[in-house]
Amino acid sequence: MHDVERAVARIAGSQDNVISREQLLGAGLGRGAIAHRVKAGTMQRLFSNVYLLGAAPPTLSGRARAAILSCGRGAMASHRSAAELFGLLPESGGDIDVTVVGRNFAARVGVRRHRVAHLPAHHLTMIRGVRVTSIARTVCDMAATESHSQLVDAFQEGLYRRILTPSAMAEVLELEPTRRGAPVIQALIRDPRLTRSDRERLLLKLIDQAQLPRPLTNVRTQGIPVDVLWPVERLIVEFDGWGAHGHRLAFEKDRKRDQILVAAGYRVIRVTDRQLLDEPLAVIARIAQALRG
Repeated sequence: MHDVERAVARIAGSQDNVISREQLLGAGLGRGAIAHRVKAGTMQRLFSNVYLLGAAPPTLSGRARAAILSCGRGAMASHRSAAELFGLLPESGGDIDVTVVGRNFAARVGVRRHRVAHLPAHHLTMIRGVRVTSIARTVCDMAATESHSQLVDAFQEGLYRRILTPSAMAEVLELEPTRRGAPVIQALIRDPRLTRSDRERLLLKLIDQAQLPRPLTNVRTQGIPVDVLWPVERLIVEFDGWGAHGHRLAFEKDRKRDQILVAAGYRVIRVTDRQLLDEPLAVIARIAQALRG
């Protein structure tokens, strides 16, 4: 029996403590022994044919692996679940998105099902041994199932970490031009930054929530167009979108603008898209401090 236990521990240990019924039987553990361990609490049933060793809750990776094992041949994590595995979005604790190639599969509690007729080899990758759709395909898939804000968050995170490129997403669209969410993906590819209106809307919302005085937007001072201005406090906020300094000329121009404004007695705070999306409280705290100053 010790040999059986070691075999089970070895298999599960390489799979986030997750193991399928088929693997348990192959290791020599009978159906009665499996049922006994579940009843005793030393093993949890995650799906009808997949188990977790121990009483601790499964990790995201373990949940994804269990869902994939449950769905069988050709299954992989995708959509929101793949984005969480890539670290593009925080863990939601929701159902696991699973895509299967070329076949239908039965509904399972805890699994959101997706089916594709064909998947190019380079649209599949591995994260810590878990099969997942590529990062470009993952974000494109999310356009059909997730909110626009979550899609933008994942997209911006991928760009910031330089693990996603608009060209890779364009390649996904080229292969499947009529896929759901295609217009949204095309809009992101055309301009990977937040739009001016997106930035203004988000910042003004933060300003109102913090009960700070409303600024002017899109005005000129010292002959220079500025994004956000508190004229009395002589404070300016400028948006730095992703890719805004893609060449030296743009960088030099912005530095010159800042120098002119500072020389005229203004203070300039530059805010990036990522800061607005991921650190809104820190952004508004810095603005509030500057207004008090």
